[in-house]
Parts: sequence; C-alpha cells; structure tokens
Amino acid sequence: MSEALSVTDARKRFGETQALDGARFELREGGFAALLGPNGAGKTTLIRSIAGRVRLDGGRIYLLGVDVTDPDGAAARARARLGVVPQELSLYPALTARENLITFGRLYGVSGAELAERVRWALDWTGLEGRADERTDGFSGGMRRRLNMAASVLHRPKVVLLDEPTAGVDPQSRQRIWEMLDGLRHEGASLLLTTHLLDEAQQLAEEIWIIDHGKTVASGSLKELVQQTIGSRTTVTFEAQGADGSVERRREEIDDVARDLPALLARQAAEGWDVHNLSVTAPTLHSVFLHLTGKDLRE
Repeated sequence: MSEALSVTDARKRFGETQALDGARFELREGGFAALLGPNGAGKTTLIRSIAGRVRLDGGRIYLLGVDVTDPDGAAARARARLGVVPQELSLYPALTARENLITFGRLYGVSGAELAERVRWALDWTGLEGRADERTDGFSGGMRRRLNMAASVLHRPKVVLLDEPTAGVDPQSRQRIWEMLDGLRHEGASLLLTTHLLDEAQQLAEEIWIIDHGKTVASGSLKELVQQTIGSRTTVTFEAQGADGSVERRREEIDDVARDLPALLARQAAEGWDVHNLSVTAPTLHSVFLHLTGKDLRE
C-alpha cells in the first residue's frame, strides 16, 4: 500500500536546541497513526514541518508522493490536500456554526453548490444541525471541538493532522469525536494523531510512532511495540489469604491467560492460600512508553 505521508532523516535546530535529529515517520494511505513523545521530544516541530510552518535544516517530507520540503508550486498544491486540526480553537465566537463553516470553506477555496453541500455534511457529521444558526460563543467545549474539526476538513483533505483533538472535552464528547474520526477514514482520509492520552492512541491508532530527543525510537502496532520492548507477558495481581488469616499481596507474570491462570490458582489452593481481589493486566502502551523514554507523556 502506498504512503500518504513520509518523513525521512528530519533535522531542525533552534539555536542550541536540536529539535529534530534524524526523525522519520510514515503514514500509509488510508491509515491511522499516532505520533507520541514526551514534551520537548520534537513532535510539535515535526508536525509544523509537515504543515509547512517550519522549514527543515535537513531531511525530506513527502506528502501524497510529492516532496514538500521546498516551498515550490508542487509543494503548495500537495499541501492544499492537507487538513490541520489545531489544538487551539480557531473559530469566530460571534458567528454561528453555519457562518463559521461558510467562512472557513471559502478560505479553503470551496464555493457555490459544493460549499453548501459540504456545510450540510459538516453539520450532520458534527451532530450540530439543530444548533447551526446559534452563535458559537454559547457552545460547550465539546461542541466547539467538533465544529473546529469540521472547519478544518471542509475541503476534503486526503491527509489530516490532528493535534490533541479531544483536549478538555467530557467523555461523551470524546466518544463522539472518535466516531467522527472513523467517519473521516470512511471518506478516504489518512489520519495522523498527536495526543497526551495514551489510551486514546492505543484504542484508535493502527500504528504508533514514538519520538524522543528528536529521534524516532520505536514504531509499529501495539503488539509489535510490546514484543520489541517489555515482552507480552500478562501480570496477575492478587491477595493470598492463609489459614491463619494472614494476607499477602502477590504479583505473578504468565504467558497465556487461558492456560496459565487456572494452573496458578490451583497452585495457590494446593499451598493452602485463598485468592481474593485478583486482577489481570495485559501490557499497555503506557508501559511501553515508559520503557522507551523513561518519562510519562506530560513530563
């Protein structure tokens, strides 16, 4: 399958700070990937480079097969097929939802019957048909987030960069935004997500790229990342109570839950222990991230 976006050997220095130091990234056509890294890792610089807001010192960026590293006419035409959903809301609060969509559609060069159709689509996609003619300064945070996304993709981009699209929203709005992202993929868009919510990346992304100190340190599916780093063993935690009433907190690692957990429980019983408060934890993206970077995502 062809690549919608490819970054190779990206390098960028700001004064004494080496923001990017050979980072690489690939997003396949129709794919959904997450770009993760602790604060200062270089992911913001990388995203801005893809969007054309930062010019690399070295390396190449290919968008839909076009080298967009240098700002020539071909690069501009390719970037016209890019959508960027910023973390900061970019709506006009004194305008209605419909007026905002019309304004952003015109800025993207959409007009006439196509613009009218896209505005209808966006209002349906965001679930805001009933609030279309209300000013957005009266909207909830989740409603503004959804409208912000719609305003960024009215021109039907083939590649969409999403910077913290669910920041500051309630769980219900977060789920709705996830459904909206699924809808974008059904329209044929390739999605690149940056997020501080590791569970979000784990649930949504097919492929995960982790960068640190300006370098790509790992990439692959969650299963592949687990196998490459911490291993795929499952952790079983439980309280073991003896015949005398004493309680011990125990932790065991097993390879196969269906095969090994019954044997573990049988062994505890044979040794005279009753098992309580048992929990089974599979390896998570958070564990992988800590292993690779030594940091939590927000550090």
